[in-house]
Amino acid sequence: MNIRKRFRTHPEMHTGALNDILFILLLFFLIVSTLANPNVIKVSNPKAKADTKAKQTVVISVNKDQQLFIGAEPIAIENLESKLQEYLSKETEKPTVVINGDSTSHLGTSIKIMQVIKKLGATPVMAVDQN
Repeated sequence: MNIRKRFRTHPEMHTGALNDILFILLLFFLIVSTLANPNVIKVSNPKAKADTKAKQTVVISVNKDQQLFIGAEPIAIENLESKLQEYLSKETEKPTVVINGDSTSHLGTSIKIMQVIKKLGATPVMAVDQN
């Protein structure tokens, strides 16, 4: 004699709406992450055989008119050391400063920036595009 029920109910959760919401959130974050670019200043980087990969603590940009920017904030070269010291004092490990220089900018400006970075104890890295 078979006493067991023939049709048992299996508890199921419908996840169709949850999948749609997760897909929309994923799409939103992908679009936002491509728009959030830390290198806001448009410069034409010089070419090199290998691309520079470093953890960017601070990005200093030099455009073709020799204007300096820390992030997107314009700064004079005379105030660079004090302003850079503010950013580097927040770091616990050895900071890396990326110089994003235009290929038509003067080399002397980049060398002055590197000297200030070395004086503050950080590692200067020049950003280049890969050939």
